[in-house]
Amino acid sequence: MSEALIKLIEEKMLTSINHLVDDFATIRTGRANPSLVDKLNVEYYGTKTPLQQLATISVPDPKLLVIQPFDKSALEEIEKSIMNADIGLNPANDGEVIRIPIPPLSEERRKELGKVASKFSEDAKVSVRSHRRYGIDEISKLKDDHSADEIKRLESKVQELTDNFVNKVDELLLVKQNELLEV
Repeated sequence: MSEALIKLIEEKMLTSINHLVDDFATIRTGRANPSLVDKLNVEYYGTKTPLQQLATISVPDPKLLVIQPFDKSALEEIEKSIMNADIGLNPANDGEVIRIPIPPLSEERRKELGKVASKFSEDAKVSVRSHRRYGIDEISKLKDDHSADEIKRLESKVQELTDNFVNKVDELLLVKQNELLEV
């Protein structure tokens, strides 16, 4: 039971890290990446539909995204969704595909994106710590069935996991900030 609990807590913390990686992928770094528009929803026949269900997203070169809808009638709605998403991209619709040139980032915008990345990492740390709190609460429920030494060992194992995952969040943030500052 106790090892299964530790494994569960580790999996929950890993989920927080994976969520952080997904969040970081949405931050623009001056290079074209399909994840910049992955989370966009498009109004399609009265329903909010994820963009990747309506079109293929490709990167023909590092400074250009190309979106080719399966249904040409969705072009205008896709273009409108990109403009309304406030991600700093200006789509160009040629009637067949939408081309999105990726402009170079200004110094000010790089700093703003660094703050966004910091916020994402802080949220991930909070999530990891809440999983630690959950683990400690679950361990305290085991006091009747386990010795004090065993409880202490489990608590220190949870703290060790927490420290490792918080360090991983810091490492990921450092990598992302370096990527953002790269010209």
